[in-house]
Amino acid sequence: MMTSASPNLQHHLSCRIKITNWKVVIFHKIKLGNMKKRLFLLALIMSIIFVQDTQAQIQVDSLATVTTGTPPMKKKVKFGMGFGLSFIGGTNISLSPNLSYPLTRNISVGGGLQFNYAALKNIQKTTTIGANALLYYTPVRKLLTSLEFSELHVNRNLLLTDTKDQFWESALFIGLGYQLTSKIAFGAKYNVLYNKNKSIYSSPLIPFININF
Repeated sequence: MMTSASPNLQHHLSCRIKITNWKVVIFHKIKLGNMKKRLFLLALIMSIIFVQDTQAQIQVDSLATVTTGTPPMKKKVKFGMGFGLSFIGGTNISLSPNLSYPLTRNISVGGGLQFNYAALKNIQKTTTIGANALLYYTPVRKLLTSLEFSELHVNRNLLLTDTKDQFWESALFIGLGYQLTSKIAFGAKYNVLYNKNKSIYSSPLIPFININF
């Protein structure tokens, strides 16, 4: 004959069942909590990877834009016309058509013809024709420097003695100018070979304007 469990036994079993149920609930809560943490960490890692990838893509795109946005240098022969005018110690007018070719973005070389008229009142009149070699260097934007060597054939008329003569003269000019636009520059050039007693130029310093086409 089976007898019912005592009240103490029933109470003990009830407590064990409740404790067991709590353990199960706590275990599930811990398990769910760990899973939420893992999901959160996974989402955080994926977000970081996405952001880094996006930033890298933007950086690559920016570099590509900068690289492809820089236009290549156009290397072509340019025709120029130089004008020189000075009234220091007399009248000096020069005209020099030339061709130049860019070696780099800052350096160009070229050559051309040189025509010159110089006059000292009541003393002499001189006309010259020759050729020159040119070197242009642009160290910074808008600043133009030049080196010019000219070999000139001179026809001179000495008014005081009423005599004429012909000879060759060399000139080496160092110039400094301002690039007003991409086609127009003005400044001055100095003849380092200037000889006051022999030179056809009335002054070693000659202002100039150069126009490129």
